[in-house]
Amino acid sequence: MTTRTLETLIRSIPASDGAGVKLRRSLGQSDAARLDPFLMLDEFSSEDPNDYVAGFPDHPHRGFETATYILDGHMLHQDHLGNRGDLKSGGVQWMTAGRGIIHSEMPQQDHGRMRGFQLWINLPAREKMKPAGYRDLQAADIPEVKLAGGLVRVIAGTFDATPGPIAGGSTDPVYFDVHLEAGAAFSHPVKDGYNAFVYPYEGDLFIADRKVELHTAGVLSQDGELQVKAGSNGVRFLLLAGRPLNEPIVQYGPFVMNTRREIEQAIRDYQDGSLAAPARPS
Repeated sequence: MTTRTLETLIRSIPASDGAGVKLRRSLGQSDAARLDPFLMLDEFSSEDPNDYVAGFPDHPHRGFETATYILDGHMLHQDHLGNRGDLKSGGVQWMTAGRGIIHSEMPQQDHGRMRGFQLWINLPAREKMKPAGYRDLQAADIPEVKLAGGLVRVIAGTFDATPGPIAGGSTDPVYFDVHLEAGAAFSHPVKDGYNAFVYPYEGDLFIADRKVELHTAGVLSQDGELQVKAGSNGVRFLLLAGRPLNEPIVQYGPFVMNTRREIEQAIRDYQDGSLAAPARPS
């Protein structure tokens, strides 16, 4: 059986977003640092409220999906559609921006640790203007599969016949949070042709004899099974995979479309208030 190899390392860099939330950005730090269909991965982690308390006030999106995964802490999602979700430790918010959504994500704590990730996943051209949608998944909604020496939290895709709450779609995403004890091994047959990467956020991760450093996206070759091993401190890492769209990408801040003209239209729609309005019949 073919085994996926480690092809590229994208080390995260310090960044700031929202109203000044401090984070680390790996995918998305530049146009070249993407992995179709994944546009961006941000990691935030701090016990200093000054790093996160300002949160992400109302802002728009169009043309892609976001997945926010909270490891520790409590944030509140609200959007123009009337959705409201308390995102707590172990929970996930899966939002399809589609033709347009205006939302906020605000911390509901003023002390303690806030830690988690936000992932941006592209939508194909035919779906960029579909109605917006939102799913609020609590920790109990995320199945966990026990391994010899660890466990897998299955957010999207299927692991060992256990499906996560997010399945299918044009990009058919895989989103696992894998916890391994010292020296434990993990394998998963990612579909051939799908792009995939790993992102360790605690401990030591090895693919063959190569170490993937903490807070680094390890981009994998496109075919075969993923095989990894934990180091002497164990490891916790994300595994993300998806079907590539192979379409042009033009991004302007929170808008991701296929052409510059579509970006200009998104800006006009936001400025005149029609971005988040219901689509008119054709």
